[in-house]
Amino acid sequence: MNLSVLIFSILIIFFRPFLPNIYSDKLSTLWGRFNVYFQHLICGLTVEIIGRENIPKKKAILMIKHQSTWETIAFRGLLPIKQSWVVKQELTKIPLFGTALKFSGAISLDRKSGRKAMIKLLREGKRSLEKDRLVIIFPEGTRTTQGQKSKYNSGGAILAENTGCPIIPIAHNAGVFWSRRSVKKYPGVIKVRIGKPIKTKDRKAADILKEVEEWIENQMKILIS
Repeated sequence: MNLSVLIFSILIIFFRPFLPNIYSDKLSTLWGRFNVYFQHLICGLTVEIIGRENIPKKKAILMIKHQSTWETIAFRGLLPIKQSWVVKQELTKIPLFGTALKFSGAISLDRKSGRKAMIKLLREGKRSLEKDRLVIIFPEGTRTTQGQKSKYNSGGAILAENTGCPIIPIAHNAGVFWSRRSVKKYPGVIKVRIGKPIKTKDRKAADILKEVEEWIENQMKILIS
């Protein structure tokens, strides 16, 4: 996986100065698909997706359950090309990979800065949505052990409240086969469930977040039962 990340970083950094933004998106998507293919070939991991039709081709906010490294790589290749990922600022400081993240449209946040991070998310999130990109957020902020739940952060819901963009909730059971902070992978079928768009116009962030959390966690109970 480290070799895959290195190759991705070098390609993005090398080509980005000479090509339009869309080519960085395409390279990132190809990298994601490459990883999904080789995880199947080498590790015996396959993917079953239900609800793909719920993802709009244009702007939306995707809020995804976070359990392992899998979703940070695979969804890059499984979702529509134009994506802006919300990531912790520490990732952008990793040599090569951090630069590649910036070039690929990531929105990096200093999680310790509180209000400043929220202002940056609103500013750059709105900018991405205006460009018809998907803004991708892990509402728990960090990987959570399979079968457990962390506090859902309100950033994505506040962005939705301010823009009126729909939220697409996504649940999956990747943590069963690739656990939190582990490099070991087990063969099996990773099941992804994509919910219908949650309307956010004229709604408060707290109400929006509650609906997102309930949908994702209810799906998780089904997926791991």
